[in-house]
Amino acid sequence: MLSAALAAVIVVFIVIAVILRHKRKPQYLFMDEMEGAEFEAFCARILEARGFIDVCVTKASRDYGADILAEKDGVTYAIQCKCYAEPVGVKAVQEAIAGREFYGRMVGAVMTNQYFTQPAVEAAGKLRILLWDRGYIEEMLDEDT
Repeated sequence: MLSAALAAVIVVFIVIAVILRHKRKPQYLFMDEMEGAEFEAFCARILEARGFIDVCVTKASRDYGADILAEKDGVTYAIQCKCYAEPVGVKAVQEAIAGREFYGRMVGAVMTNQYFTQPAVEAAGKLRILLWDRGYIEEMLDEDT
């Protein structure tokens, strides 16, 4: 009986932790209202504040899968930005791969105001693409305060 109660308490704590992880902080809700180009510029500013150099937002058309090109500590990045209302899927990972290869960058990444679908997480792991979700962006913003 005690172990069943303990198991129930553990499950409740896990559920609460998951909910809190995915809860949107009110001070960052403005991200959800941005248009694509505005979100890309916002992400570029975050990267610059985090010590990235040579941060460049690519042209809106013909970006070849990378919205931002940047460098940090000698590592070059091609970053695909997605400002969505729903979780980001595998297509964004594929675009980041294309951007990384087209621009000859060392690392590909997807940066979003949302979270990623499980298939996107699995694909990114196999294809060596970094996933910077809403929680990661909020952590970067919190470092500034």
